[in-house]
Amino acid sequence: MSSGYFSPQIIPGGTRIACRVEYDGSAYNGWQSQSGGNVTTVQDALQSALAAVAGTSVRLHCAGRTDTGVHAHAQFVHFDAPAPRSSKAWVVGGNANLPEDIRLHWARAVPAEFHARHSARSRLYRYVVSNTPVRPALLRDKVTWHRPELNAADMHEAAQALVGEQDFSAFRAASCQSASPMRNVHRVAVSRRRDLVVVEIEANAFLHHMVRNIAGTLLAIGEGRAPVAWLRELLRAGDRTLSAETAPARGLYLADVGYPHEFGLPATPPGPIFAVGDP
Repeated sequence: MSSGYFSPQIIPGGTRIACRVEYDGSAYNGWQSQSGGNVTTVQDALQSALAAVAGTSVRLHCAGRTDTGVHAHAQFVHFDAPAPRSSKAWVVGGNANLPEDIRLHWARAVPAEFHARHSARSRLYRYVVSNTPVRPALLRDKVTWHRPELNAADMHEAAQALVGEQDFSAFRAASCQSASPMRNVHRVAVSRRRDLVVVEIEANAFLHHMVRNIAGTLLAIGEGRAPVAWLRELLRAGDRTLSAETAPARGLYLADVGYPHEFGLPATPPGPIFAVGDP
């Protein structure tokens, strides 16, 4: 890691700051702050921690609003610094005021035109399944457990129908507020890593519950309850009620977000660490 991302040099107030955030979403009602009610969100916890560093309120913008129980290996956020502080102060001070299930990895000054959401060119999600006869203990909140044996090769073959720009109404939640069901999936892969089956989907953006709805359908195909061709047929039909149930949230990770190189953001290491590497 370059020392510039953890520098003691003071960054003037008013500068736009970008950060990479990692969190275990198990205890949170998603990323986004919610008006009314006594709910705990990642955004609230992080804004409170950074406000303690700044001595005044901080308003964050994120790359992707994860749902209740969803994790992030690499969520990206930005804020306009309300006070002069160093990158080191934002990271070390922020982490000192955060619960242990949320961590800041770096903070750095970026141009004023950078926006965590609107500047993003792609999002990468990983869905991690423990395919074991017995429910795991150590990873119980970090993976989805699926007892029946899965054929990862069939899942991978079926998933290739997702690639390209097309209508994803078949995998869109009824509550989705997006103006269009069109999304562009850049790549998708399903692989077995010993007892884990990992689904990776990278796209320009995602509809509400899109990854979890796709994962549920791939699990049905991998188990042999549906043929490989089923996913392509569902895409053509465009009817969410015809596809499989939504997969649980606990196996889903926002793994990375792609930005133009001119912003100079550090490369994100692959993660979550237990779900990457050699099969």
